[in-house]
Amino acid sequence: MPFCPNCGAQVSGAFCTNCGTQVSGTGADPGNTAGGASSAPPPQTGAQGLSTNAASALCYTPFGIGLICDIVFLIASPYNRNPTVRFNAFQSIFLHVALVVFWIVVHMIVAMFAVVTHGFGFFAVGLYPLLWLCILLLFLVLMYKTYNKQPVKLPVIGDLAQKQA
Repeated sequence: MPFCPNCGAQVSGAFCTNCGTQVSGTGADPGNTAGGASSAPPPQTGAQGLSTNAASALCYTPFGIGLICDIVFLIASPYNRNPTVRFNAFQSIFLHVALVVFWIVVHMIVAMFAVVTHGFGFFAVGLYPLLWLCILLLFLVLMYKTYNKQPVKLPVIGDLAQKQA
């Protein structure tokens, strides 16, 4: 059966049912590609989207951008059916939620330390850059491992993500 030279869909008449392009010579020589449909589908030119490992790695983009990628990958058609991408997206979402809870707890501890020490809580603020660096390093390691197709399952979060995926 011939294929449309414009979109690559199979053609059964004089017009492509997918894009509406007029296909001349549908009953002609199957090797004739100059004036109409060919007997082989056209080569794919990158319209496939991201690979599984690239989409999984983008789920772990740090500091909120990953949340946007997670939601897009859980909604977008080719990725929401891929169990690897779904697992990594859910694991990233749960990791972001856990980090928000972690930051709330850290801020409460620093605030209590400031009250107890009568204003010397600003010494604990020096830990913030170190915590940010550790979180950034965690996301970079997760991105690197998932891009290289090494499965990463975080201790508690990974089980929750596996149930959702």
